[in-house]
Amino acid sequence: MKKYIALILAAILMVSSLTACGSQGSATAKETGSLQIVTTIFPEYDWVQNILGDNPGNAEVTMLLDNGVDLHSYQPTADDILKISTCDMFIYVGGESDEWVEDALKEATNKNMIVINLLEVLGDNIKEEEVVEGMEAEEEEEGEGEEEEGPEYDEHVWLSLKNASVLVGHVADSLASIDETNAEMYKKNATAYQEKLSTLDKAYADTVSSGSVKTVLFGDRFPFRYLVDDYDLSYYAAFVGCSAETEASFETILFLANKVDELSLHSILTIENADHKIAETIRDNTTSKDQQILSMDSMQSTTSQDVKNGVTYLSVMEDNLEVLKVALQ
Repeated sequence: MKKYIALILAAILMVSSLTACGSQGSATAKETGSLQIVTTIFPEYDWVQNILGDNPGNAEVTMLLDNGVDLHSYQPTADDILKISTCDMFIYVGGESDEWVEDALKEATNKNMIVINLLEVLGDNIKEEEVVEGMEAEEEEEGEGEEEEGPEYDEHVWLSLKNASVLVGHVADSLASIDETNAEMYKKNATAYQEKLSTLDKAYADTVSSGSVKTVLFGDRFPFRYLVDDYDLSYYAAFVGCSAETEASFETILFLANKVDELSLHSILTIENADHKIAETIRDNTTSKDQQILSMDSMQSTTSQDVKNGVTYLSVMEDNLEVLKVALQ
């Protein structure tokens, strides 16, 4: 990835050097009359849109991952890196999947850019990825002489409504600092949005409180760690949230099927766009073989077309709540 980014940056620098004679640098927000905001994923993009409201500052907001490619397999294009280089605000998750960002930011031409790393904003509230009982750990390939890696953090922080409220507040304050004219409106919009997040958070808590079971089981990757921890739910899953694995061993399948029987679960969960094969195999190895297979949306592959069709962060989390209601029966 680092070599890939280096090649893109070299190309951008070459283009920049050819055009330098006709320009004294990239246009700033003050020069163009509009803020340039770049986000990596859909939740960030939607939060910004809600904070902007009627968009009095005429901000232009870009969502880089807008064609169904998820966070873990995304590779920035030259155009993406150029947008980052010249924007006024850049928002990204900050986990292992975003290692490319550090190199991209080194070539930023707007030195006053505000950069928001979601994991850094949340600080001690972020969690290390964990391998729970029955889950397949990813195979680690270590090259000779490689340094020991530090802890790997769970990147899926946006799937906690509590985290979302903190992050929305931070983004609003940052927007206010670069567009003081509209600062009060941004903060007002953020407060109104945070109230909606709080209402939905309470609905989740009520659903869990009234549920007959307190465990969810995923025949899939598990990006919902922050969500289940918010409401003291237990979970079992085939893989961790950032896993690249797609085939579960027979031991994993059998363990999860036995857990379905032991806990009398009526549903087996997957994430969006899954082919359900693992979940179906788990179901086929249970005693009753009649569990529902349901999907929760982790918003890792939401597209611009979805946005045009009216999908919002809140609508996805509301849909997830309806699925959770069934899963906890």
